[in-house]
Amino acid sequence: MASKRVVIITGAAGGIGSASVIYFAKKGWQVIGVDQIPWNSAEEFPGDGLFIQANIADPDSVDEVFTRVNSFTDRLEAVVNNAALQVAKPLVQTTVEEWDAVMATNLRPVFLFAKNAFPLFKNNGGGAVVNVSSVHAVATSADIAAYAASKGGVLALTRAMAIEFAKDDIRVNAILPGAVDTPMLRAGLQRGHVAGSTIEDRLNDLARKTVNGRVGKPGELASAIYFLADSAQSSFMTGQAMVVDGGATCRLSTE
Repeated sequence: MASKRVVIITGAAGGIGSASVIYFAKKGWQVIGVDQIPWNSAEEFPGDGLFIQANIADPDSVDEVFTRVNSFTDRLEAVVNNAALQVAKPLVQTTVEEWDAVMATNLRPVFLFAKNAFPLFKNNGGGAVVNVSSVHAVATSADIAAYAASKGGVLALTRAMAIEFAKDDIRVNAILPGAVDTPMLRAGLQRGHVAGSTIEDRLNDLARKTVNGRVGKPGELASAIYFLADSAQSSFMTGQAMVVDGGATCRLSTE
């Protein structure tokens, strides 16, 4: 019997991350989840997988993560770089420490996880990297500059990695989520870009701004991430940015 395919998912305890862990596991993959916070989903972490609690903004912690990963498996089919930090405040009020924290969480781990996973991909004969960028990489708004810059960096790094890794049959793509109902989105609703006195009112106002007329669900992003990770479905895709935003970025702001 063939062994299970193995995936690493960072930010595994968050909204899109936990949905992805559950989705991949249900598709028969062995999941290695990494997050700074404990696993807290309603569903238990998959029993044949591995959850590593670590702060991947610290390069030494990334080394420790891969010490454990290499003890757990000698091959890898996919890495999903999903961990993210969002600082929602005006650029002129953003401190150097906040700026650096966003870059250290959102951008540098994409580089470090790809670099450390490369030997495991080689052992497998290839694989896929899925980088979770954001629509903020291509169209953004006020008071979220550090996050937008980091996600733009993820998009550029995706293209560069795709070119370098192609000769080893490693595909690299990015997914650009729009408004998805996660704790990060709800926290960011304080920025004043949507109307309403309650969280639900603000979510409803945000939903009206999408073409689909609703906010996305984490599971919908998990299935799109899976599509990019699964070589049976997306074997001829690399270096691409797949927007999953309910149509939000296709509408003119002047409409």
